Amino acid sequence: MEPTGSTNPERPLIVVANRLPVRRVRKAGAAAWEISPGGLVTAMHPLLRERGGSWVGWTGAEGGSSRAFEHEGINIHPVPLSRTEIERFYSGFSNETLWPLYHDVLRTPRFHRAWWRTYVDVNRKFADILTPLVGRGETVWIHDYHLQLVPGMIRDRRPDARIGFFLHIPFPAVELYGRMPWRRQILEGLLGADLIGFQDRLMAQNFLRAARRYTPARGVGSVLQYSGREIKALPFPISIDVKEFEDVARSPAVVKKVDELHNRIGRGRKILLGVDRLDYTKGIDVRLRAYEEVLARGQHRTSDMCLIQIAVPSRGGAEDYDEMRRTVEETVGRINGEYAEPGRVAVHYLHRNLQREELVAYYRAADVMLVTPLRDGMNLVAKEYVASRVDGFGVLVLSEFAGAANELRHAVQVNPFDIDGMATAIEQAVAMPARDARQRMRSMRRTVHAYDLYTWASRFMDTLAGTGYA
Repeated sequence: MEPTGSTNPERPLIVVANRLPVRRVRKAGAAAWEISPGGLVTAMHPLLRERGGSWVGWTGAEGGSSRAFEHEGINIHPVPLSRTEIERFYSGFSNETLWPLYHDVLRTPRFHRAWWRTYVDVNRKFADILTPLVGRGETVWIHDYHLQLVPGMIRDRRPDARIGFFLHIPFPAVELYGRMPWRRQILEGLLGADLIGFQDRLMAQNFLRAARRYTPARGVGSVLQYSGREIKALPFPISIDVKEFEDVARSPAVVKKVDELHNRIGRGRKILLGVDRLDYTKGIDVRLRAYEEVLARGQHRTSDMCLIQIAVPSRGGAEDYDEMRRTVEETVGRINGEYAEPGRVAVHYLHRNLQREELVAYYRAADVMLVTPLRDGMNLVAKEYVASRVDGFGVLVLSEFAGAANELRHAVQVNPFDIDGMATAIEQAVAMPARDARQRMRSMRRTVHAYDLYTWASRFMDTLAGTGYA
């Protein structure tokens, strides 16, 4: 499936992201590159094939070469990082300063000057590799919180470039953002772009307020004037490849896996499902406590239902994440110790990565999908579940603090900080009449069909080119 829209195939595109779209694997005993899974790669790969262009990013490993190579029609430009750079730029400033700050300070951000200096140095390293690729009037699309200084650096070196930036995570309220010691420098880096995209309108407004408070930028609405240029800040909620999920969901292999899951869990038992990266922003521990409250109320028993919680490994070795894993696993053990029955556990806990086919089988088997992050830019799991439900069944319980809640309004929306309220919502979802569930799912499926991954990419590129919405 190719992206739609009026993007100009005559002009090549340069994509810049923290990670490259390829990963190193071994095939037949030899090292080789293959396309990485993930939404951003899925969206950008066909767009780059159509227009031609390059991708600048880190390989994900220590060291390596900066020598460019071609893979499946894309010019790949690696940015090598040393162990110190990985520790200070990626693990440090990106994930222990920016990540908690931008997620409403769910954990206290750590502000270290050495981390900041390395963040500046690595952003400059990206800009150094990017600069020779950017000709007059070239289009560059930079992604996410790791590279917020790159737009300004490229603007200084290539003032005629057309630069877009998209932030995949939330942008916080100005009162929280103001804690950042380097708040002005980051904002001025972002203001090097012509178009800055956010997951929803509130995040765009937060950025606009911060820019007007902490920089000389001025303007009303979604347009700022800065250094003699016009910058737009607009919402572009990211989506998924709906057709791909539907095709996988209809495949005989997935249908067979769904049948096997029902047999193993027990015919007639409701399956509740959580799929999350093991991250404190996802609220897995709070969700488990809400499920525990449902069982404690006594209207539903383990013989009637179970929760399958899939926790995808994330940033192993970081203190916050190791602590979260311990908390989750201790909670699972407590719930099973209290509520398990012979041959029937209350919670099945899987700490692993899943292949796409297996994941979609879980989506199709789940009667109730629990997507309850404490804060999330979008959370594509919610959209993946809806797209996978080609049978028209299933109930989505969705946090109102996930960006997806702005679009999937027929989900059962919850405040993830309210354990009693979440428990009540789970009970409502489990007991929802089939007719009501089908109507809600039908509405949500219309929503994800109307605005898929390719629509998102085309809409952003059209706006950057001046032919889309303002």
